Amino acid sequence: MQLRAVTCYILATPNEEKNDLGSRISSVFVIFAISTAVTFFPVLAVRAPKLKIPLFVYLFARYFGAGVIIATAFIHLLDPAYAEIGPQTCVGTTQGWRGYSWPPAIALSSAMITFLLEFIAERWVEKKYGLRHAETAPNEPARSGSVDMAMMRYELGRRPSVSSVSRHATHQNLHSSDQDGPNPAALPQRQQTEKNETAVAFNDAGLGSDVDSIDAEKMTDIAFKQQITAFLILEFGVLFHSTIIGLALATSSPSDFATLYPVLIFHQSFEGLGIGARLSAIPFPKHLRWMPWALCAGYGLTTPIAIAAGLGVRTTYNANSFTANVVAGTLDSISAGILMYTGFVELIARDFLFNPDRTNNDKQLAFMTICLFLGAGIMALVGKWA
Repeated sequence: MQLRAVTCYILATPNEEKNDLGSRISSVFVIFAISTAVTFFPVLAVRAPKLKIPLFVYLFARYFGAGVIIATAFIHLLDPAYAEIGPQTCVGTTQGWRGYSWPPAIALSSAMITFLLEFIAERWVEKKYGLRHAETAPNEPARSGSVDMAMMRYELGRRPSVSSVSRHATHQNLHSSDQDGPNPAALPQRQQTEKNETAVAFNDAGLGSDVDSIDAEKMTDIAFKQQITAFLILEFGVLFHSTIIGLALATSSPSDFATLYPVLIFHQSFEGLGIGARLSAIPFPKHLRWMPWALCAGYGLTTPIAIAAGLGVRTTYNANSFTANVVAGTLDSISAGILMYTGFVELIARDFLFNPDRTNNDKQLAFMTICLFLGAGIMALVGKWA
């Protein structure tokens, strides 16, 4: 154990004197205010229609944020994990860690466990409510994009109806989101059509054919349970990362701090945009309307709290120690696996490839794709500094 500590000490760069306490304290409040405000934006866009935020602004936030999550997994988590516990580090060259590349192994395990947890949770919901997993019922004609839960609230500023939430009472329809806003002139006819289709589907699913007798709040609860597990896993991984970078900022050298401070403002804001965009698409039941705001605030508070904790131990905490490298590298690898799975499966594949209600508007699809790549590209560029 002593040899490990000596190895990390030799490879560590000397610490500079930290005499910029005022700037470090300001980072607690600045990062909290900016990152929290950006995180709240997509949720406000959906839940506060009086703000009249344009649809394309909301779509930008939603898909730019998805790209940010993907880039965070690879550039801001997996790469640092190699620098902390990889084969060429002080940890990787010591007994017990030598001879195997642990960062990708931990990330792989994390991704597989994330999949397993989500699969178990969704299977439980399917069995409890008697839902079908198929995208559409047998012999049912496919429909192009109709109004999903998030878009319905976004455009009309009201709680989603039974037809918009339940769709065909299938797993995929409850879990998907489309990107089309409603056509006001066609709403009455569309609502009647969807009501008839939903009645048939509910009968097929064994839930009864009287749509009017179905509790809309119950259907919202089903859709909520389908999606909340994946989101909580995503935020869990992001919060790990936010804690680590908060400690890193507080204990960094003055020269590193001058670079990290402005970069982390953008970093946390972009990441918060992804969290908020994901939250905005989840239909929270009436008794949990407070939850998206609490989850946004939780993300906004994590890094400032970590910075404050880091400031408290900045004279004794050694970020280059063996233990610090093991903890940071392991948490980064775990978070990388979570964000890889969630980013590709929950954010990209779910919306672009497997969404039965995906928009057929080529211009809008191109805009969404550009936003996705822009988010990934800019977040990857930020990785040059932090």
